[in-house]
Amino acid sequence: MTVQKKSQTQFPWLKSYPNDIPWDSKISEGLVHDLMEEAATKFGQSSCIDFMGKKYTYIQTNDLVSRVAKGLQNMGLKKGMKVGLFMPNAPHYIFFYFGVLRAGGTVVNYSPLYAGREIASQIEDSETDFMVTLDLALLYDKLLPLLSETRLKKLIICPLAGALPFPKNYLFPIFKAKDVAKITWDDHHVSFTQLVDNDGDPRKIDIDLHEDIALLQYTGGTTGIPKGAMLTHANVYANVCQAQLWFDPIKPSGEKILAALPLFHVFAMTAVMTLAVRTGSEMVMMFPRYDTLEAMKLIQKHQITFFPAVPTIYNMIASHSKVSEFDLSSLKACLSGGAALPADVKRRFETLTGCKLIEAYGLSETSPAATSNPLMGISKENSIGLPFPGTTVRIMSREDQTHEVPLGEKGEICIQGPQVMKGYWKRPDETAHVLHNGLFHTGDVGYMDEEGYTFLVDRIKDLIITNGYNVYPRVVEEAINLHPSVQEVTVIGIQDKRKGEVPKAFVKLHEGAALTEEDLREFLRDKVSPLEIPVHVEFRAELPKTIIGKLSKKELVAEEAAKAKDTGEA
Repeated sequence: MTVQKKSQTQFPWLKSYPNDIPWDSKISEGLVHDLMEEAATKFGQSSCIDFMGKKYTYIQTNDLVSRVAKGLQNMGLKKGMKVGLFMPNAPHYIFFYFGVLRAGGTVVNYSPLYAGREIASQIEDSETDFMVTLDLALLYDKLLPLLSETRLKKLIICPLAGALPFPKNYLFPIFKAKDVAKITWDDHHVSFTQLVDNDGDPRKIDIDLHEDIALLQYTGGTTGIPKGAMLTHANVYANVCQAQLWFDPIKPSGEKILAALPLFHVFAMTAVMTLAVRTGSEMVMMFPRYDTLEAMKLIQKHQITFFPAVPTIYNMIASHSKVSEFDLSSLKACLSGGAALPADVKRRFETLTGCKLIEAYGLSETSPAATSNPLMGISKENSIGLPFPGTTVRIMSREDQTHEVPLGEKGEICIQGPQVMKGYWKRPDETAHVLHNGLFHTGDVGYMDEEGYTFLVDRIKDLIITNGYNVYPRVVEEAINLHPSVQEVTVIGIQDKRKGEVPKAFVKLHEGAALTEEDLREFLRDKVSPLEIPVHVEFRAELPKTIIGKLSKKELVAEEAAKAKDTGEA
């Protein structure tokens, strides 16, 4: 057997790999904050950020990053201390993300949608000492009580008006006065202006690429208490280098990336922020949250070329009543992640825009990207694609985790690569459960075909066991999505006295569409097995979504559990 054939047997994806991307590339290593310094040297006067019309060049952004780093050190930040970022997309997020790292600290991301209890819990678990936020009442009012209730020592307050262009910077405090926080300045509060009033020359900190943590990224917590994935500098730096190799058509200093996803989410961190900085691209920021009409306006106005998002966002654009009024032809590539991309959504979006929409896959624990369909080459529907450069994917038996299943058979998706986390913060047992035998065990069920493409079947935790048989919600969702009246669907398992669990579908219809439970079941009869046809169907005007806009099962599972308890079926 030749070496090439042996390799293709061991690494099936080699036969499908893009010709100009070597899978066994040596992935670069570096400090994450050096990405910004390198960009300032290479792309100095190019625009780094466009925030509601105000632009920051790479030189200006890097200068503010350095001033933030020096200010944090002057404030007492020591190597390894944790700094929380609690804000929607704004220029300050980028200044502090790279500034904290340059100062020697660790970034801890917080969702602005968190309730006070959730924020307090994460502060204590992560050991966050400083928190950065905007001077918006919606954010500040959640944090203020935590100065006395948690270990939090200081709040760093960034003025939103200062990031706006003229005349918005003057008008915002006047016309949005009720939205601006009323702050009593004391020793626990530090203003952004005060923090960056320095020479921008921070002390150089000795950082170990492979040991020192750049980012504590907390998982969603749908299976219990959220866990902080420890992502080292080597992990995060490697993943953006892998992404740059994969998306080779992205031209240095020539792209405009729409930051529709929140940067505090790990998907946007790499697919938008660090990839933009690595390639000298411009980030056009949406604020304060995603809006479909605004997204289409921005794509047309700014001639956006790269648009990473989640499937629901592409679905909302493809289904929007005014989509035909906009020119979206500037888009060169769109990257879907965070959830399964329905084939129908992919086709409709590509037809409307002429842009290639590819599905990728990743997790907080993999910084996050692990696999993707290629931009140039075959993009298989319902597949999460090929392993990223330097990444190995194995499908392991769920019964014997040392045994790799044959191609085409379902098992647990396991990953090996430089982007895989160091472990879970302060959780050695849970770390040992997912990191062993040289692989990260994702908890996702999938299979690999003969050409090395991986197909995600479902999360192990979402598996529905009915009458002893496995039902995968994703399979049912894909079938329901084929119905022309269906815009969105989520399937979960609910308790059943006779069968243990049965599938229940929550469906949102397209505007003006009509569908009955019985009509939907009849539609599914030749598409899924009898066990997979939902026993219950509930039509809703809206379905719950996460902060990045992907459909969320957590709220529906909690609702159904509460109902079962009330009726005595729990």
